[in-house]
Amino acid sequence: MNSPFSAPSLTTTCDSDVSGNLCLANARLVLPDQVVTGAVTIEQGVITDIQEGGNVPSDAVNCEGDFVVPGLVELHTDNVERHIEPRPKVDWPHLPALIAHDAELASTGITTVFDAMRVGSIHSGNGRYIDYARELANELLAARAEGIFKISHFLHLRAEVCSETLLKELATFGPEDRVGIVSLMDHTPGQRQFRDLAALKTYVTKKRGMTDTEFSEHVENLLNLQKRFGAKHQAGTVIEAGRLGAVLASHDDTTADHVLTSARNGVGFAEFPTTLQAAEACRTHGIAVMMGAPNLIRGGSHSGNVAAEQLAHANLLDIMSSDYVPAALLQSTFRLAEIWNDLPRAIATATSNPANAARLTDRGTIGVGLRGDILRVRKLDHTPLLRGVWSQGNRVG
Repeated sequence: MNSPFSAPSLTTTCDSDVSGNLCLANARLVLPDQVVTGAVTIEQGVITDIQEGGNVPSDAVNCEGDFVVPGLVELHTDNVERHIEPRPKVDWPHLPALIAHDAELASTGITTVFDAMRVGSIHSGNGRYIDYARELANELLAARAEGIFKISHFLHLRAEVCSETLLKELATFGPEDRVGIVSLMDHTPGQRQFRDLAALKTYVTKKRGMTDTEFSEHVENLLNLQKRFGAKHQAGTVIEAGRLGAVLASHDDTTADHVLTSARNGVGFAEFPTTLQAAEACRTHGIAVMMGAPNLIRGGSHSGNVAAEQLAHANLLDIMSSDYVPAALLQSTFRLAEIWNDLPRAIATATSNPANAARLTDRGTIGVGLRGDILRVRKLDHTPLLRGVWSQGNRVG
């Protein structure tokens, strides 16, 4: 069986000018398999030296025993959408939204993000929503080329199977966009994330302000769209992900059959499986399991699905995602460290594991020759306090 973390590398040369030089000393370095007291040196944005011991060179930052961990790697976040639509039907200018999103993530220790954008729109009914991903991606890529971001950004296209225009929208993207992830989304009512229609009603009516009648019409429209386009859109998305050179992810797998289909489609990791059965099937098929940090911090899923902590105890959790709360990602790793009594393993769920799943070979661990994406963290009781964020050796938070 192939490892869920084995994949070709993704070229990652981008971002701002590399000039970061830094030495963090007298720190508890969280390495892949141990925690040691020592110092890490970054020159021109790259880690050049790791030394054990408590010596503090004259030009170093004395970390006073704080933890030093790799920068966090986020594969799935709703945060950029929250910034471009801060309230329902309120469109915010994209560039200021992207800058604010970037700064927020940097402030929480996320140094690499795959910005999730929906592709696939509905132009009819009260639940209609229009396409925006191509325009937003253009602005994000232009801003990245200008070097205005604090952290490293890639594209994640969320392919909504239950829509009218999915394949048309996917066709507007090409290999030159360097799309990192394409995830198969099927939000058809009555299955996967929204098996409980009451949970869907709460979510949609609060977000879109629908009446009971409008919600019923919305559900009927989605069911019809799935019947008309579901199979075609799923098959087409798998082909498009291959054309784009992107990692394919599944979303909300619920049954063993869902996971079997994901495996046949070549899925690399599963976003938020909703049941223990699905997570177990992912392990059988060598598919890495991602869960949401808010689920872990809150003690359960807001949609009534399987708890992340249950999967952690069952050794079925590989990757954490901040999902809809950026600050939850770092916090979740320290919560996992308490569950597993293993800080390096826990930190890996938000660093090396997502990096490897996304084919990023130049980051995710503290190692000579890798990017100087580093966090300084102090633990206050059960809460991690972020005391410094460096992207390629440059202070960004």
